[in-house]
Amino acid sequence: MSRIGKLPINIPAGVEISLDGNTITVKGKEGVLTQEVNPSIKVNYDKDKAEITFDIDAEYDPINVTMKQKQAYHGLYRALIHNMVVGVSEGFTKQMELVGVGYRVSNKGNLLEFALGYTHPILLQLPAEIKVETKSERNQNPQIILKSCDKQLLGQVCAKIRSFRKPEPYKGKGILFLGEQIRRKSGKSAGAK
Repeated sequence: MSRIGKLPINIPAGVEISLDGNTITVKGKEGVLTQEVNPSIKVNYDKDKAEITFDIDAEYDPINVTMKQKQAYHGLYRALIHNMVVGVSEGFTKQMELVGVGYRVSNKGNLLEFALGYTHPILLQLPAEIKVETKSERNQNPQIILKSCDKQLLGQVCAKIRSFRKPEPYKGKGILFLGEQIRRKSGKSAGAK
């Protein structure tokens, strides 16, 4: 059994969990999230705790899932449901900064506009579930603050933004997460003697 899968999920006040067939729905003050669960996994919940289990002794499995797959699903769905509970109760926040001369970002609602040294601006329309804020202060790198209740969607959007200018190791320019350290390399001139 998965060590993570065995851990119970604490459900804070104001969060409701409901199960409809294989679909679990979590509601809270930050929003509503749904997740399909594999039929071999069982979700048991009450007011303040939820547990994820699977049938170990099943000789006949109608959906043909191996024991190794069930163990993998056990930890996976526990982590997904835990992230849903945390997301609808507290929410998730990611902060990114643009490092480079002339790099800028601005937003109009959920439309981000980047100036990243290309010949054209880059426009990105964010999903409605994500709230965005941009900061541009003197003598500081421009910042993007993204908030959402859906951790998976937030990660995908951050990866998309980062792909516009990946951090490079020679000058340290690019789009980074706030506080991220880039392993720097010395250029060609440092090695030649």
